[in-house]
Amino acid sequence: MAVTIYGIKNCDTMKKARNWLDDHNVAYDFHDYKAVGIDQAHLERWIDEAGWETVLNRAGTTFRNLPDAARENLGRDKAIALMLDQPSMIKRPVLETGGKLLIGFKPDIYAQAFKG
Repeated sequence: MAVTIYGIKNCDTMKKARNWLDDHNVAYDFHDYKAVGIDQAHLERWIDEAGWETVLNRAGTTFRNLPDAARENLGRDKAIALMLDQPSMIKRPVLETGGKLLIGFKPDIYAQAFKG
């Protein structure tokens, strides 16, 4: 099963998720979207499955530091534009595996996804 984890290298939550995968012998590819970027097709697919409200990290400092006008009247298209412009606004990690999409890191959800 192909596993790709998307995020930022130095993010603490990413480190926890990658350590969990390593500890459970799950092979994965790591895509650093701060260094490499992310394409609109990925964002649209994630948003279609999980909703832009889940994919956009509104709790992070990058989002909170935006001017009020940029944070107002958010919708799908505006959220995609913000995340394309500043990928650190994408919630971390995003994990794709076997047709499943996991957003954020919760050890019990990872365990469920990789059991068996």
